[in-house]
This record gives sequence, C-alpha cells and structure tokens, in this order.
Amino acid sequence: MKSIYNLIKAEIREHSVVKNSILGNINPWKRSHYIILSEIIKDELSKKEELQNERKFELGTSISHITLQRFFENDYDYKTHNDLRFLKTLDKICIFLGFKSLNAFVTKIKDEDLYSESVFAKEFTTDIVYKYCQTNFEFFKFFPVSKIEVFDELIFPEAPFIERIRNYSSELCDRNLKLYTKNNRSNFEIFDLDVISEESDKIVVKTQEFWNLVFTVENSGEEYLVNELNTQIYFIKKINNAWKIWDNYNPNSGLVNNEIAKKP
Repeated sequence: MKSIYNLIKAEIREHSVVKNSILGNINPWKRSHYIILSEIIKDELSKKEELQNERKFELGTSISHITLQRFFENDYDYKTHNDLRFLKTLDKICIFLGFKSLNAFVTKIKDEDLYSESVFAKEFTTDIVYKYCQTNFEFFKFFPVSKIEVFDELIFPEAPFIERIRNYSSELCDRNLKLYTKNNRSNFEIFDLDVISEESDKIVVKTQEFWNLVFTVENSGEEYLVNELNTQIYFIKKINNAWKIWDNYNPNSGLVNNEIAKKP
C-alpha cells in the first residue's frame, strides 16, 4: 500500500486542474496551498458521476485541507492509513483523479506494471493484517450478534481460519457476551509486523500484538478479560488473483471460551 500511497500523491500533482492552478509551480506546498487543493478537489468531486448517487452520502464530496496536508507530509503508517475513514478519503481522491474507486486505481497500476510485484505483495499483505485486526475488533463490538460477513474481503470463505472464528464467536454470542468499550477499556495494538516468508502465491507474516478486551454479560455482573501480548502468524494466499488470509496461528485463540468453560 505504501507504493500506491506515493503514486496517488504523484498523480494529484500531475492532475491537469492542479497543474494549471497556482499549485502547479509551487513545491513544497504549505498550509495555504492545501486549502486551495481542498477547494479544487471539492469542486471537481461535485461534478463526478460516481458521487451523484448514494455514494455521495457514504463518502461526501470534500476533503479537508488538514487531511490533505497530513496525507502529503506524513510518512505512510500501516495502522493510520488503513483506518476506514482514511480509506474513504483515498476513494474520494481516486474519484477526483478519474477512477471509480481506490480499487480501480490499484487495478490500473497493476495492469501497467507501475510497481514491483514483490514489493506490492509484501505491502498489500501486511495491510491485510492491519485491516484484519481492526475488523476483528469491530466484529467484537457487534456481539452478541455474530456478523461473520465483516471478514468477507479479508479471509477466504473456504479457509479454516474463518471456520474457527465462526465456532468460537457463536459460543460467545450464545452466552450473550458484549464487548465493553467505555473509557477505552477494550483496545488492541500491533507492535511489530514482519514478512518472514514469501512465495509467488503465499506470504507468511509475523506480528506482535497486544489485546486488552473486556466482555460482559448484560445484567449479570459476569465479566471476562483478555489481556495478552503474544506473537501471531498469518498465512496469506493468492487464489484467483486475490490475496486474502488463509489461516492464523494464535496461541491464545479461544481464551475467553476457555475461561467460560472453567466456571462452575
């Protein structure tokens, strides 16, 4: 994703409307220039067919100058730049650039070989892991409803990993557990992420993760805690030209289920 991130920056500077404005002859840009860029993008997005339907309400038609300045000036960060809100910002930028979405932009640069396949695979798969962790946390927030479909874009439907998630989550939901998030009681952090093995259709990623989760049973006083720092391994495969998670090794998988089983 880092390669894509940098290509998007370059594409913005090369956009005809930007090049033909006062911004075309200025480098580097400062705060006032990002205000101008924000207005240019807002004006162009208001004309885009892609934002004349429900996507207009989903994405909006503007990007603040503060967001744009951070986008250009800050180094790429896996966690920050895979946040759902930021991905929506990238969608809007890509629509401004003339594409239907971020995915359409990615497809174009793949087709035109504008990056190293090996570098892209590593970046993309590590992004998948960050997205998975964030999605997993959101998944817990839906409890006691098990919305397993939130993983559709990240885990292959036939993968053993999704079956394990389905099994342990259904037990927790059946017991009416809810994730307690008040005052940030529940949270997670990824401290390290490394690609430890790479093949043409498989990449193995190792992470150091800290999960601090508090599950409660409403109106019962029952509380179950997960407070673990551990190493996890993700096995990511390329099937039918799509990279997704196939399996995961987590030594503390099912920890809450085990704690429940110990109770009389």
